[in-house]
Amino acid sequence: MKNMLPLDKYFVSVIIPLSCINDYIMETLAYIFRMDFKNFEIIILPDDNLELNYPNTTVIPTGKISPAKKRDIGARYSKGNILAFIDDDAYPDKMWLTNALPYFDAEDVGAVGGPAVTPGEDGFSQKVSGAVFLSKLGGGNPERYYPVGNAKEVDDWPSVNLLVRKNIFDGNGGFDSEYWPGEDTKLCLDIVNEGKKIIYAPSAIVYHHRRTGILSHLKQIGNYGLHRGYFAKKYPKNSLKVYYFLPTLLVLYFVLLALASIFAKELLLPFSAGLPIYIAALCCAFFDIGRKTRDFKIALFSIYYIFFTHIWYGIRFFYGFFIIRDLKSRLRR
Repeated sequence: MKNMLPLDKYFVSVIIPLSCINDYIMETLAYIFRMDFKNFEIIILPDDNLELNYPNTTVIPTGKISPAKKRDIGARYSKGNILAFIDDDAYPDKMWLTNALPYFDAEDVGAVGGPAVTPGEDGFSQKVSGAVFLSKLGGGNPERYYPVGNAKEVDDWPSVNLLVRKNIFDGNGGFDSEYWPGEDTKLCLDIVNEGKKIIYAPSAIVYHHRRTGILSHLKQIGNYGLHRGYFAKKYPKNSLKVYYFLPTLLVLYFVLLALASIFAKELLLPFSAGLPIYIAALCCAFFDIGRKTRDFKIALFSIYYIFFTHIWYGIRFFYGFFIIRDLKSRLRR
């Protein structure tokens, strides 16, 4: 998308919640100051005070509260007309803001989000974790993790790479959420309900470090599944979607297949007809991930991750949708 109007009318507040100082936040700050767009401030929100000597940077200690509440505090102290949210374990591409801001030239655009790409320097298991989301089978929304296609309108976007007009954010009370993760889903719903658009900008890229090892990966996935299941009934406008239910249906299928093998062997053959379909889908995911990563070893291991991702997400989604009446997020680091 070409710049239709000068970008100097935008002043951006880059808001970064974190618990404590770490190597990732130092990397994030280094890349922010290398960006092509320079008209910004940085607001960092740790649990305790930090001594950081960077220009245009404000540190606001918050105590141990959720990232959503930290972001709300950061927005309260911000001076920008655009709020740019990024995580402390992510860093921006040089053209992140330059490529994202022109979409705000359209007055009906309330927010812009871009992909969070796995960095090339991540370790093998981190790359496998990220590769899970590169196919529709693994995560359902590969454009969130890889630049796919052209700009388009969406109704939900993660806060690891999300820009919002300050007046829209304030007018909706910010994230105003006890949930984590999932606070971004609520904010996006508020934006859409106001009649504003959320635009996916494939060239507005940040790089997001992934979890190390399958257990860490599954812990994150289970938390996503739990919250999405709950949101599917609480915020159906942008969470009640068929593909969110598919992992739970897969778990149900495997349960019925196991029961048939024990108690109704005459049903085992017809029930088994679904296995080749799932295996074929995994094969398609393998080639899709291999094409995008250009590393078929990563693609092969990602299939192993995808299977367990489906199982654990499906179980946690079921719990969030059918069991939990009032979800209280626990602060997990």
